[in-house]
Amino acid sequence: MRRFLQKLLRNRVRRLADRYSSRPVKRRVHASLTRLFHRIVKDPGKKGPILHFGLNDRFIILSDQHKGAKNGADDFMLAERNYLAALDHYFNGNYCYINLGDSEELWKNGVISVTRENPLSFEKEKQFLKEKRFIKIFGNHDLFWDNDPLAAITLLGIYGEKVRIYTGALLETDIGGNPFKIFLTHGHQGDLQSDGNWFSKWFVSMVWAPLQSYLGINPNTPSNNDELKTEHNRLMYEWSARQENMLLVTGHTHQPVFLSLTHLERLYQSLNDAKKAGDQLLIQEFEREIRSRWRKGDIIPDFTSYRPTYFNAGCCCFDDGDITGIEIADGYIRLVKWEYDEQGLPARIVLEEISLSVLAGLIGNK
Repeated sequence: MRRFLQKLLRNRVRRLADRYSSRPVKRRVHASLTRLFHRIVKDPGKKGPILHFGLNDRFIILSDQHKGAKNGADDFMLAERNYLAALDHYFNGNYCYINLGDSEELWKNGVISVTRENPLSFEKEKQFLKEKRFIKIFGNHDLFWDNDPLAAITLLGIYGEKVRIYTGALLETDIGGNPFKIFLTHGHQGDLQSDGNWFSKWFVSMVWAPLQSYLGINPNTPSNNDELKTEHNRLMYEWSARQENMLLVTGHTHQPVFLSLTHLERLYQSLNDAKKAGDQLLIQEFEREIRSRWRKGDIIPDFTSYRPTYFNAGCCCFDDGDITGIEIADGYIRLVKWEYDEQGLPARIVLEEISLSVLAGLIGNK
């Protein structure tokens, strides 16, 4: 019966959730990002810290774990081993860990059940905190950390020391004598669905969560993830493209973006470059990969107008156990994926990378 209901209801439930969820509004999104950025600049430490870094410093940016209660509605379970292995790698590599929010799924679960069922991941995060290498930013699904009067006590019990919760963060350095900034936040700003729409919260907690648990549905699939940018990612990009000498890095959409392009968009761009070069082998390779990822209705965008100013860390809860993140290390920025290899062991893969010096030159030519 459950398999029959999965086939019958999966797409219907997804369409219903999409139909009744509010859409991000450009004016609200851009105003909210601008307001947050200026608040951090004018009053560092209240809404978010300002960190001055050198090109040899290291940061790992992960988002959207959605740690649950180890039940059928827990999107994090399959990815947990990849996440734990990644944290070991980055802790031993002397990275500062910036968590961009939605780390705990507190729309569907109580905070007690989430903390009880995820002791290993909290212990790994605690290691970073002890060495002052942990920045925790809240998202829409773990808003509890920002607005509940008992949140500070709960966090103290989890981590063993006080944890500051931020709305964003700003990394600053100089490259070639010019300022270079990286603005980080969860990315739900300005989205009515995530910024207080009562219906969406009611739907998630009272309808979607129990239905997802029973049907075993996780919408965070790689195929959905590789399509052309979501509307919210597009609005985030448009804001970032108007800034001077600054990158924007978010999460929220569960869709990795590197240099303002999703993976599928970059495949189209690489195909165009291969055609210009007349490289038949590369043309065939990119066409084959695009066909394997092609989804009906895709529209090839105009890549020439894109500035490489927007990045999205993706998520740590894909339904195949993969996680993605953004590394800033050794003078480079990278989009990385952790996946299970043929032996079922976590393995790190670099999907994209570019040196910060080269990137600074690209975004400086506005």
